[in-house]
Amino acid sequence: MTPEPAAVPAAPARSAGAPRPQPRWLARLELLGAALSFGLMAVLARRLSRGGAAFSAGQLTVIRFVVGAAVSLVAFRVRPALYRPHDLRLLWTRGVSGGIVVVLYFLALARIPAGEAGMLYNLFPVIATALSIRAFGERPTVHLVLALLVATGGVVLVLGNGSLALGVGLGEALAVGAAVFAAFSSVVIRAMRATDNAPTIFFYFCLGGLPVALPFALGAWPTDLTAWALAAGMGLAAYAAQVLMTEAYGALSIGEAAVWLQLTPLAQYGLAALLLGERVSAAGMAGMLVGVAGVAYGTVLGHRPRARGA
Repeated sequence: MTPEPAAVPAAPARSAGAPRPQPRWLARLELLGAALSFGLMAVLARRLSRGGAAFSAGQLTVIRFVVGAAVSLVAFRVRPALYRPHDLRLLWTRGVSGGIVVVLYFLALARIPAGEAGMLYNLFPVIATALSIRAFGERPTVHLVLALLVATGGVVLVLGNGSLALGVGLGEALAVGAAVFAAFSSVVIRAMRATDNAPTIFFYFCLGGLPVALPFALGAWPTDLTAWALAAGMGLAAYAAQVLMTEAYGALSIGEAAVWLQLTPLAQYGLAALLLGERVSAAGMAGMLVGVAGVAYGTVLGHRPRARGA
């Protein structure tokens, strides 16, 4: 028998109708696209929360879920085979937990600076890597752990402008809570990728998250058409980000995906400077270089060698 290609350690068993695994290089490209899409979504959300025609955090969350569900329904209409729900319990768990993540993060942004909230929220890949040891028996390599630490250090430089001065209050607690639920969601997605495809998982993410967000969307809504167009663009960016990330979890371990997800706040920082004119500091530029170096190191040396023998 020929050796099988390198696979994720202790991956959940695949069902007969499960999506076929894809090449690891393609999954890494998908996470790169997800990082850029998540960054664009965050920049648009920041733009829409300012000025006289501003949306509230709850309203932006509802728009994100409604646009995502609508695009999913169109995709299912064009290609009915895309809708293949299998594990409904995990699908609804992913939806509700994802809704909690979005609400907690936007509530944190309303109370503390975006850099501080982003830095705390970005703990979720590290937490997810720890959870994967228990959930799937994944054993990250020393190189992968080191790469994750280096990439996270780059994020700290970018979002903290070279310093790490965090207070302790409700805003910080909300951001950490969002990180914990995001890590849990990552593990749930990783488990579902053995049986369910990315579009189906994302659709239930929208369905389960919408009831969680609705109570936070009460009040007057903006009427500016330009703002609504940007809000629709934010929803489309979120759709692309979530589907690409979910698709990549079918081929990569939680640990390797965690390294690549450290590119998300770096992309957000660069896009904010490009689209919103926010200041780029020397520490921020150094952090971006450190973060990219960490991802490159983890990509080259972080995976386990191919299995030998039958």
